[in-house]
Amino acid sequence: MSFKFTEDNLLEIERLKKRYPAPQALCLPSLWMAQYQEGYISLEAIDAISQVTTIPAMEIYRVATFYTMFHLEKSDKIEVDVCKTLSCKLCGSDEILKHLESKSDIKINHVECLGSCGTAPVMQINDKNYENLTNTKVDAILKEL
Repeated sequence: MSFKFTEDNLLEIERLKKRYPAPQALCLPSLWMAQYQEGYISLEAIDAISQVTTIPAMEIYRVATFYTMFHLEKSDKIEVDVCKTLSCKLCGSDEILKHLESKSDIKINHVECLGSCGTAPVMQINDKNYENLTNTKVDAILKEL
């Protein structure tokens, strides 16, 4: 399977090229575009990013493997990021984690602050935060997906 950016994504990359003087600045936005487009970042996507940005493919791969938010494999599981910082811990994130771990169709990532300490505990699915969590609320959210 080969990867090809959509026309809208190619236009966005061209717009960003004018904004950023160094091609390396295009790496993260391009990785996000590829992941949103396909659901993960394939080696073919890395090659396509390299071609449109002139960043060496190995450099793009290095960045993609450094950050936990980029996925290099397609997955059938729902991916859930659960905040593990102090505010969430104090408000019950450990209980939420145990509850999520009991479900086999979920991949859990323990992440640093999701930026919503006032509404802890917090989890994120597909870049959307879910706040003030309880086990009942988690079940309702997962049922809607």
